[in-house]
Amino acid sequence: MSRAIILVIDSFGIGYAPDADKFGDRSANTFANLAQAYYQEKQQPINIPNLASLGLVAACEQASNRTFPYVGGKPEKGAYGYAAEISSGKDTPSGHWEMTGVPVLFDWDYFTNKEQSFSVELLEKISKKTGVKSILGNCHASGTTIIEQYGEDHINSGMPICYTSADSVFQVAAHEESFGLANLYTYCEQVRELLDDEKLNIGRVIARPFVGNDASNFQRTGNRRDYSVLPPSKTVLDKVCAKNVGDVISVGKIADIFAHQGINVTTKATGLDALIDATLEHIKQRKNESIIFTNLVNFDQDYGHRRDPIGYAKALEHLDRRLPEFYQLMNDEDILFMTADHGCDPTWPGSDHTREYVPQLVYSKSIKSVNLGERNTFADLGQTIAEMFNVSPMDYGTSYFTEISD
Repeated sequence: MSRAIILVIDSFGIGYAPDADKFGDRSANTFANLAQAYYQEKQQPINIPNLASLGLVAACEQASNRTFPYVGGKPEKGAYGYAAEISSGKDTPSGHWEMTGVPVLFDWDYFTNKEQSFSVELLEKISKKTGVKSILGNCHASGTTIIEQYGEDHINSGMPICYTSADSVFQVAAHEESFGLANLYTYCEQVRELLDDEKLNIGRVIARPFVGNDASNFQRTGNRRDYSVLPPSKTVLDKVCAKNVGDVISVGKIADIFAHQGINVTTKATGLDALIDATLEHIKQRKNESIIFTNLVNFDQDYGHRRDPIGYAKALEHLDRRLPEFYQLMNDEDILFMTADHGCDPTWPGSDHTREYVPQLVYSKSIKSVNLGERNTFADLGQTIAEMFNVSPMDYGTSYFTEISD
């Protein structure tokens, strides 16, 4: 029985998208810019022979007409291409929903004010709903910076740290011990309910727990939880799950992104190696017709948003070294898909996502080298999965299943 393994290299863009001007992201290129920065600082090219052989560098060159130093050859196995996003935003849910066949063609609501992001009226309603008198923060911020700034006040006052970003999010940071993890989850659930009741179309409320004694050692933990709205229609995950032949398995934050709809097995993991290990373990265990869907969040949260091109490059090299482990466990009918949900160029001003093409890399033991070219929507992946699992077609996207099956 064939299985689909989907690895989302969170934030791994490969060149600015056709509509990047609208987002102020013209010339953003997560891959090319981090590779160039790595070469300039380390005086050696990024070492990615396995990804290069799948066509990653070739896809980036086609998408952006950029070249840069790297160690690795030309495409020789698998299929490669690059996809543009048709969803209205460059956020996490939009990217993931679109890749599963459901683009977001409406506009999210946002908290656009950089300071005093949440109105007095909304905060009063949150206080009444939660019983928590007040908050700290109330601004656009980086998740690591804001706990350094407000973490000690939070421990002393018991007030949660609430903040947002350019995405459609309401984020809540709280100390796991002094505030309590269960209390944090309850607070976020109540905020989610309130935003829905107020008809505010905010994509996610995110619980961001942390530990530590003071600003010098505060550290976020792996107990993050996302409270998302549901996708606007059934994704390909729903269709495969309803077929009731195999499993749809979430590794990492995938289940939260889809509000746990279309998922019947959930595995939490923290850290790049832990996410990879959990995915490999599912490949070992699941012998039936299944989707194993993993988000490698560390590329985004640890390196993209923190504007760390060197760390990003090293993480990419590490993923490259571990790729053969996937190949060894896959059977003849398995297909590995590698893509991203948006860009987050670590050399770009600010700390927000960037509007970019994302890679479409495909590996199976039977594919030699196929150029998939430019794809007009991330939904081509969802349509391909639908054909692979013989479920009804999605409303968006063009399948490339025949091209990778010849």
